[in-house]
Amino acid sequence: MADREQTLLEGRVKRIQQVLGRPLDVTWPSSATLPEKDRAYLQETAEEFYWNDLEWEKLTGEERVDEEFLTELAFPGFLAYVRGLLLEEVNPDSKVAASPNPAVVRSLLEFLVQRVVGFEEEAACCEGEEREHLKAELKMTSRLVDLVIYHLYKLTPAEVARVEAALVIH
Repeated sequence: MADREQTLLEGRVKRIQQVLGRPLDVTWPSSATLPEKDRAYLQETAEEFYWNDLEWEKLTGEERVDEEFLTELAFPGFLAYVRGLLLEEVNPDSKVAASPNPAVVRSLLEFLVQRVVGFEEEAACCEGEEREHLKAELKMTSRLVDLVIYHLYKLTPAEVARVEAALVIH
């Protein structure tokens, strides 16, 4: 990950830590290390969800209210997949034990911040409708970064509300 992306991600985490007054350091249950091909498959699948959800929103514009995007609704597949990657408990009758993969989710955060930086650079170089589309994609992807951070660091609904309220003020 390049310096710009690293700075962006670290800045988001730091801002959330400041609002909450606590470090975002969550210990995940140790799970078996995934073979690289399995980890790559999980990463690629998540990226496909991202691109599919983004393209669908671009085509339909369904998840918009007063020109604001409802990112949580525009990326249902992606966010459900992230929650699945972090699942710690399964039903007692499940045939497979829970096996959270926070390392894959961290990689997804890197992918998302790379997209944020990419959209910023692309939007700076174009005009008109294309620029507006890129700005919308930038805004939704930037919001996704926050949502994934909330899941990765196990923020409670009350903590998310505090962070969101602080974001509105700034």
